[in-house]
Amino acid sequence: MLAAERRNVILARIQSEKRVIVTELSKEFDVSEETIRRDIEKLSNEGIAIKTYGGALSNTTTQTDLPYNTRKKTNVELKQKIAEKVATMIKDGDRIMLDASSTAIYVTRQIKTRKNITVITNSVEIMLELADKTGWTILSTGGSLREGSYSLYGSSAEKMIRDHHVDIAICSAKGLDSRMGITDSNEKDAEMKKAIFNAANTKVLAIDSTKFDNMSFIKVCDLR
Repeated sequence: MLAAERRNVILARIQSEKRVIVTELSKEFDVSEETIRRDIEKLSNEGIAIKTYGGALSNTTTQTDLPYNTRKKTNVELKQKIAEKVATMIKDGDRIMLDASSTAIYVTRQIKTRKNITVITNSVEIMLELADKTGWTILSTGGSLREGSYSLYGSSAEKMIRDHHVDIAICSAKGLDSRMGITDSNEKDAEMKKAIFNAANTKVLAIDSTKFDNMSFIKVCDLR
């Protein structure tokens, strides 16, 4: 296993179990404890983990808004499984909206074999991913680029979304709670997700179980 792959597995473990132990990881991956410490050091420098004596703790909560490149490397296996499931809902000729979440880029990669798809997105990375795709219509929301991300937001982006209607909207979120509904950590992202959901016949919330029974800062919409 490559070092980057090992760190992704360790990162997923920290996300799901909230803590890891160096000695256990060393045995699991059949590498030295020093190698695992270097992995944890790198994750700590990226702000994902907190180094502790003999291990590491999760440094992310439903209130944390991590940089996009960091989020894209967390829970990779779960996001790929979610993307595979979401892809089964999308047919040739569909019109879809995708938010700028890290999960949405995995969905995009899963549906690239579809034909005659129209995509509306506020994600710069999704537009780059589809730049060489022929036979599709790719529409950007426009708007302002949010610092530390590849997402566009603002009144002009929201207006563009409101002026269109699609078959399916796919968004992620930071929290899912029976009382508060769907929540996110950033007001700008929450407003974009709300507009995207309102513009679609079918609304797909693409999140993994670590978000269940959690509340973040800003409400996106009710569960209904």
